[in-house]
Amino acid sequence: MQQNNQGDEERVVVTGTGMITALGHNVPDTWSAIVAGESGLGEITLFDKELHSSGGACEVKDFDAAAYLGKRQARRTDRYQQLAAVATIEALEQSALKIDDENRDRIGIYMGTGVGGIRTLVEQERTLLNEGTRRLSPFAITMIMPNGAGGMLAIDYGIQGPSVTITTACAAGIDAIGHAFRAIRRGEVDAALTGGAESIMTSVAVGGFERAGATSSKTSGTPQPFDKNRDGLIPGEGAAMLVLESLRYAKARGATILGEIAGYGQTTDAYHITAPSPGGIGAAKAMIKALEDAHIPASDVDYVSAHGTATPLNDSHETMSIKTALGEHAYDVAISSTKSMTGHVMGATGAIESIVCLLAIRDGLVPPTINYETPDPECDLDYVPNKTRPTAVNVAINNAFGFGGHNAVLVIKEYKA
Repeated sequence: MQQNNQGDEERVVVTGTGMITALGHNVPDTWSAIVAGESGLGEITLFDKELHSSGGACEVKDFDAAAYLGKRQARRTDRYQQLAAVATIEALEQSALKIDDENRDRIGIYMGTGVGGIRTLVEQERTLLNEGTRRLSPFAITMIMPNGAGGMLAIDYGIQGPSVTITTACAAGIDAIGHAFRAIRRGEVDAALTGGAESIMTSVAVGGFERAGATSSKTSGTPQPFDKNRDGLIPGEGAAMLVLESLRYAKARGATILGEIAGYGQTTDAYHITAPSPGGIGAAKAMIKALEDAHIPASDVDYVSAHGTATPLNDSHETMSIKTALGEHAYDVAISSTKSMTGHVMGATGAIESIVCLLAIRDGLVPPTINYETPDPECDLDYVPNKTRPTAVNVAINNAFGFGGHNAVLVIKEYKA
């Protein structure tokens, strides 16, 4: 298929989703837990919890990479790559997209991650110090590098179109989907495998967030997005992958369409390396850009999937940004943070929450913000506290903001022919 003329843009639809989180190893299990308001919080097992003030973590439980990938591949990949592989298997199976010589150079990979293989980096540094260079893994570099997951998936499935890895911190998952969306809309590719994967479960990474004052020290009932007594995020791990296609390509092959990516907005605060810009203005601009890109008025938004990290600065500033972007409609729209259940999965979190938006649209259910107890005067919108709410959702906004001042927003809507 040739690239479209300027102005003749493709509609972009979702035909496959895959996910692995602290709540489940697939989309149905994760979604069922979210709808039930279950927490993925548990004790830290992947590193020495005695060194840390964090109250726990949202680790993927009972995960045996070899069961999915085989022992040989599991030994040669970092945990974040393994999680990406599991989510990809599910997404491609649902999409029924056959990749062959006829289309492999018209399919792209657009991955998001915050840091890549940091678990391997920490483990290999320990091996180096204790046993010397000859004991390092010959696969150490490909396990550490952030583009390792994308490269691995390209080889596994024979995908020969563009392969891009985006590392915009916690905005990376949405930025990856956004770039895939743009590439398909411009006619550069017909389909894309896109999403994010992350496993920062190391003392170095979690300890760094603790030293930055970003983590919760509570052992239960946490994190508490938008609650007056919130005290920080809970680190999580996982992956989510989506198959995006041009509407024309999906219809031609008879694919089942799960929803539509309608708009993408991206801004940079250029203010502070970790704190949001005053009033959340950078985030608001990204939301406004995404809605303009989608040609959808603010009044049509039914649900906002908030970044909602449960840190004091994020939640109050995100509330301000939603008010700026949506105006008076901000007080009528349902808003929630599923990080209250999955934890903060860093570079994968926006991809996970994009699938949440698709499921909210499909089922007419807005997921809750659990652990919400005490209203905060600075956070005075409708955060769907504690219980899932039956609500028709036609248009959803998905927010993700990252250290470095990155703001990324998707508009996801119900597909209508």
